[in-house]
Amino acid sequence: MVKKCDISGTGVMSGNNVSHANNRTRRRFMPNLQIVSLFSEALNKVFKLKICSKTLRSIEHNGGLDAYLESTSNSKLTPEAQKIKKSVVSKKGVQAKPAKKTATKAKSARTTKVASKKAAK
Repeated sequence: MVKKCDISGTGVMSGNNVSHANNRTRRRFMPNLQIVSLFSEALNKVFKLKICSKTLRSIEHNGGLDAYLESTSNSKLTPEAQKIKKSVVSKKGVQAKPAKKTATKAKSARTTKVASKKAAK
C-alpha cells in the first residue's frame, strides 16, 4: 500500500531519531493520510480519495475541491488530480461566463469631468 496523498503527492519522508547522547538512528515520517469523499460541484460527482490532513485543510480553506484544483498549479498536483482538474475546468468553461464590464464608460466619465473642470477655469 502506497503511503502517498492522491492530490498533493505528499509521501513518506526519512530522518533521524536523536537521543540525549546524540546517537542517531534512522526513522520514517509517515503522512497523516485520511480516506475522504469529496464532492465536485462542477462535475456533480463524489470522489473517494486518500489525502493527507494538510491537503484537506487547504481544500476546505479554498471553498471545496473545485476551487482548490483551479487555484493550484499543475506542478503541485498528482497526475490523477490533474485529470480531475482538467475535467472540472472544461465543465466550467462550457457553462456561460458572465460578460466582463468594460472600463470605457468609467474612463469616458472621468475625461468629461476633467474637461468640464478645465473649461470652468
